[in-house]
Amino acid sequence: MNQTIALRGTVLASGEEIENGLVVVAGGTIQFAGEADTYREALPAEVIEVAEGWIAPGFIDLHMHGINGCDTMDGTPESLQEISRALTRFGVTTFLATTMTAPYGELETALENIAQQKRVGLAGAQVAGIHLEGPWINPRYKGAQKEENIAIPTLDAVRHFYEKAEGLIKVVTIAPEQPEALEAIAWLKDRGVIVSAGHTGASFAQAAEAVEAGVRHFTHCFNAMTGLHHREPGVVGAAMYHEHLSTELIADGIHVHPAVMRILYRVKTAERLALVSDSMRAAAMGEGTYDLGGQEVHVRGQEAKLADGTLAGSILTLNRAVGNMVTLSGVPLPEAVEMASLTPATILGIADRKGRLAAGYDADIVILDKAFQVEATFVAGKNVYRANEN
Repeated sequence: MNQTIALRGTVLASGEEIENGLVVVAGGTIQFAGEADTYREALPAEVIEVAEGWIAPGFIDLHMHGINGCDTMDGTPESLQEISRALTRFGVTTFLATTMTAPYGELETALENIAQQKRVGLAGAQVAGIHLEGPWINPRYKGAQKEENIAIPTLDAVRHFYEKAEGLIKVVTIAPEQPEALEAIAWLKDRGVIVSAGHTGASFAQAAEAVEAGVRHFTHCFNAMTGLHHREPGVVGAAMYHEHLSTELIADGIHVHPAVMRILYRVKTAERLALVSDSMRAAAMGEGTYDLGGQEVHVRGQEAKLADGTLAGSILTLNRAVGNMVTLSGVPLPEAVEMASLTPATILGIADRKGRLAAGYDADIVILDKAFQVEATFVAGKNVYRANEN
């Protein structure tokens, strides 16, 4: 059931920390968020006191493959439900189920499963749609994706997957320099899909042409793309140069150095920089050997790598990404939280109801302690995770 509750403590709202803050929730919607002293109604019977830490908007992950032993590409109801539940342990309330390069038949199964489970309903974090990462990428910048399954983005193939997904494809990562890619980009843009340049060897000029065709986003900036050089800015330079376009960042301090994380934040600002996990099934599982698209991935410490040393997605969670931006890169906490909530909501076109603590918004809320660990998560006002009960 949706709860009628109040949360009192330090609230992250309106771009600031409100120390004597209050959030009131009823019917799955936020009724009030702001200074407690300005609330004039009677408080609900249940008031959750947050003595230390913060009350923040729920996180939105635009790019995550799996967690806790499960992967989107498993293509089963059980896996997607477990991903949904596990994400709430790390403050995620909304996510894009992200695919990877695979044979077309496996991709169809995954897309159909996501569409079915969205209709049925998920137990924890809610799936807002699909991020199709691959198979339309550059083999030289494939990262941990299997080269034999990389394909050309023909319009027939793009149409086919768009229909299979029942309109749930929200983001498509594509290498814009590949044959037929510009036509695919324009077709997807016309249908409201966010086309993202990623796993790409494009030059700056090719990236600019792709922006003209409809690219509006950049997948895990710096990783699996042409880097910034003063005579050839590459795709990284294009992501920085086109100020109005949004960019992903895997803020684990491994994929991108903390100093470069801060530089990207200063260039793009919190308004255009979305924190993503790019997490794989090994996330939340500890050290060991795991599968990623039929390849062995070895997790040691905070790194996930193929046998040849290639970074293989990540085991990052968004609460740690927020903490890293604050502790490693000196970003103010309200802006770090914004990059994991309001910014991705804006990119997805759902910022009118998600991504902030404000009256009329969905009651997607996370309680963080001072170490950025999640104490509790609420989805549409329902308490779906509480640390001391799990």
